[in-house]
Amino acid sequence: MDTQEKLLEMEHITKIFPGVRALHDVHFSLGRGEIHALLGENGAGKSTLIKVLTGVFERDEGEIFLEGRAISPQSPQAAQNMGISTVYQEVNLCPNLSVAENVYIGREPGSAGRIDWKTINRKAAELLGRFDLHIDVTQNLDRYSVAVQQMVAIARAVDISAKVLILDEPTSSLTAVEVRKLFEIMRMLKAQGMGIIFVTHFLDQVYEVSDTITVLRGGEYIGSSPAADLPKMQLVAKMIGKEYEDLEGRPAAAAAAGHGAKDLFLRLEGAASARISDVNIDIQKGEVLGFSGLLGSGRSEIARLIFGVDPIVEGDIEIGGRHAAVREPIAAMRAGIGFCPENRKSEGIVGDLSVRENIMLALQAKQGMMKAMSRRQSEKLADTYIKALSIKTPSRDQSTNNLSGGNQQKVILARWLATNPDLLILDEPTRGIDIGTKAEIQKLVIKLAQDGMSLVFISSEVDEMVRCCGRMVILREKKLVGELAGDEISEDMIVKSMAGGAQFEPKTETV
Repeated sequence: MDTQEKLLEMEHITKIFPGVRALHDVHFSLGRGEIHALLGENGAGKSTLIKVLTGVFERDEGEIFLEGRAISPQSPQAAQNMGISTVYQEVNLCPNLSVAENVYIGREPGSAGRIDWKTINRKAAELLGRFDLHIDVTQNLDRYSVAVQQMVAIARAVDISAKVLILDEPTSSLTAVEVRKLFEIMRMLKAQGMGIIFVTHFLDQVYEVSDTITVLRGGEYIGSSPAADLPKMQLVAKMIGKEYEDLEGRPAAAAAAGHGAKDLFLRLEGAASARISDVNIDIQKGEVLGFSGLLGSGRSEIARLIFGVDPIVEGDIEIGGRHAAVREPIAAMRAGIGFCPENRKSEGIVGDLSVRENIMLALQAKQGMMKAMSRRQSEKLADTYIKALSIKTPSRDQSTNNLSGGNQQKVILARWLATNPDLLILDEPTRGIDIGTKAEIQKLVIKLAQDGMSLVFISSEVDEMVRCCGRMVILREKKLVGELAGDEISEDMIVKSMAGGAQFEPKTETV
């Protein structure tokens, strides 16, 4: 694409938050009449880049050009006025207002302080008609499906600004038919000269509709390529940080602790929550079972289902061969399950509490408030795990906010180990921590399995999965698509299966 065709350019974009460099020297360009996919795993910097573009965050370095002119939007409204609009995964409209009111809220036609409702309704119907959406615009927005609401949000964004449209995970709540309709609209807007930034974790959809792909990883620009020139397997390798050439021919790691165990601990049969459906998985005693797949593949959704964060709505959970009513976390804890969530900041540590208080939280909840732990008991418990996990803290009463990320992660591990679980679910337990602490946690995972604990291990780092897991289930677009075990587990096979380049026959364990 030559310079004359460029609609938007972002050059050398850097954004630093306290203690975190979210973006470093990132480049992105969008052509007129182009659909450009912006991809990367969780924490890659996609959302930060969009927020810099739309004025939510102020960039620390770099320049932004729109149609060749330097711009510096200070707010989303300022970005809209320049011709840049965003439609988010969660529709940010007003469900209690009519469709027409949502389309024209803040810019209602009228005169002398009176709103011209007849004109609003007529113009809204005409606008939605351009998108082949023929609905009663006088009805409240919440009368319609999420897909319709999303189309309304897109129509509003297009009507406000006809230059750059950002679609952030627009298909996550849509059916296949609704996705096809959205893609028709995207192609129509492309033909009209609009530039579209498409953020998604569904790789098949990327190749179906995108012209160009840009990959970010760890806040850095990895590269851009025409979609037709970037095979899916190479795309996955770029997203997870492994060049495909480095993966080919690499020998499989030795099977991790627990492979070959035949005593069943937990079974999911046709299990479904509001986030995922038809899950069939066995977890053996004393094994490290990996859930492998890209962000959005269903890894965390299964973990949340097992722990009762997302209650089961169909199918069955069996523990020890018997039906288990795990519909909330406390029930899972009493059934012998612990869960270290992906986001330690919002779902893990309670930063204002001390190390001691954070460690005792889960055990106290499991025992119930009628069996409150004494201060002496909680101090002994904290000291035991501070020593066992080498948590670097001045004292057990230090505020957890003041610890490093790696030591915060160890505090969460200590919390769940203190409950003496039969199954421990670890969702991205080493994300954002130093290499030494990562190695400690990986060794701990294998030792726990050797001691008889069952573990579910989820990580975006393929080499870490190879080192820790004795068996792996592969997920793609919220479906189980295969399984690897023992010597079959290699970085090459994992990447192939995540990208859809390897075919598997489902395995069944003999118990």
